Amino acid sequence: MNVCVFSLHACPLAAKEGKETGGLNVYVLETAKELGKLGNTVDIFTRSQDARQPYEVNVSPNVKVIHLVAGPEKPISKKQLIPFIDSFVKAFFDYSKKENRIYDVLHCHYYLSGLAGIKVKQTLPIPFFVTFHTLALMKNLVARSAGEMEEATRLRAEFELTQRADYIIASSRDDKAYLKYLYDCPPEKILVINPGVDTRLFSRISKAKAKKEIGADVNRKIILAIGRIEPLKGFDALLYALKILLVRHKELRGRVCLWIVGGDISESPNLWSKELRHLEKVRRLLKITASVKFMGQQLQERLPYFYSAADVVVMPSHYESFGLVALEAMACGTPVVVSDVSGVSSLIGAERGKLVTSVNNPLLLANQIGHILTNGRILTKLRKKVSQKVQKYTWRKTALELHKIYSR
Repeated sequence: MNVCVFSLHACPLAAKEGKETGGLNVYVLETAKELGKLGNTVDIFTRSQDARQPYEVNVSPNVKVIHLVAGPEKPISKKQLIPFIDSFVKAFFDYSKKENRIYDVLHCHYYLSGLAGIKVKQTLPIPFFVTFHTLALMKNLVARSAGEMEEATRLRAEFELTQRADYIIASSRDDKAYLKYLYDCPPEKILVINPGVDTRLFSRISKAKAKKEIGADVNRKIILAIGRIEPLKGFDALLYALKILLVRHKELRGRVCLWIVGGDISESPNLWSKELRHLEKVRRLLKITASVKFMGQQLQERLPYFYSAADVVVMPSHYESFGLVALEAMACGTPVVVSDVSGVSSLIGAERGKLVTSVNNPLLLANQIGHILTNGRILTKLRKKVSQKVQKYTWRKTALELHKIYSR
């Protein structure tokens, strides 16, 4: 089967090209590689953002990334990409004609790719799938300022795509419910397929080895947070929770630190992103500078060392369609505390009372983290349990479900 994948705004190879990545990039790349192993040919089309990068990259057997020229070959804000959708579609048709490529299915990731997919579908009557990854309505619900609000253009696009796509792939049951009730999407169109984790990459490393690799103090416990540095991730609430934790548990002072992985810290702090500067301000205001470390963006291959060195991974997001960070941490045998608005929270199961926290409640978040850090027996039990639980959430399983649906 020939599978065409659109990831217009986000290149799945972004991490190797020195750009910031997120769950969407990982999802597109990992599912493509597994679909390729199942005998499918997968072509991933993305917009070229750098003329110095090769336009075609053979990722693995049967899997290729094609960078199409659509607008200036430089990074452009997602909200400014709509004018280049037509040129992206034209470049796609030019490529497929030149290479004599005929596709059996089209899978579009994010609403921008979906808009391109609508135009392709008008010419190629093939099954049309969309995965949104995040929903504008939900992001607007938790936005704290006008600048964080998604524009009407995106909202209209998502409503249109729920009607015009043949199938919508949702990452969780919550995601499906939002699509059904808020977007009036016909429920028979919505298929829930959980993302996975690469258990060959994300596996347990001895704490001593992991801490040595990342330069961590062997005598300090690490609370770890990983993700894009944006208000949606709730990292400021985590800073509040850390302050509460250190005041409540005086025995943890000097023995616990918070590491935040993500964002660009290569320049001086006054040139950091707006949200990173906000977190730095909160860190100083709460007088926890010595206990908080900003680590910047890390390569995917190094993340297992961070997860394995950590005693607990916290994902305090205000909204998260799924939450790959939690799966990656669990695969490394590290307990997680996640907010109850993330799709992955429903998968944690029996320990949810201790591992799932409410949004914007630093007191409860501090309780959950403190319960884990101050109870060695619980920590040992959780490490074993989460490592076993995550084994069934693999990219192989995700790809098998996608393959079954594509074939159908």
